[in-house]
Amino acid sequence: MAKVTGIGGIFFKANDPKALAAWYSEHLGIVLSNFGGSVLRWPDDTADDGGLTVWAVAAATTQWFAPSEASFMINYRVDDLEALLAQLRAAGVEVLDGPQTHENGKFAWILDPERNKVELWEPKLWEHEE
Repeated sequence: MAKVTGIGGIFFKANDPKALAAWYSEHLGIVLSNFGGSVLRWPDDTADDGGLTVWAVAAATTQWFAPSEASFMINYRVDDLEALLAQLRAAGVEVLDGPQTHENGKFAWILDPERNKVELWEPKLWEHEE
């Protein structure tokens, strides 16, 4: 059977796309290319797991994405969550919660300027399930 092998892109709407893209570049280090987006490459990820993407579906009634009213939440892998949170707080970015340590690593949640909830994840070594 043919199957999906990974996430090929993340695309979402914004009231002010240029301003929101610039915010992600300034605060999360997502460097913009000439086409207006960014290409995130797994070899740039230094975590022990070599890079992976989690895909999950939540119930329509979930509060996981709150206070955002969006029907999605993006999780970005980060290399140093503590340092990034310090940078974000110093820049006045709203940090909702975290860091929290779980078996998968450290997590924190922020809001971007358009009130989309963003999950930040500093991964630990991931044991592959077969």
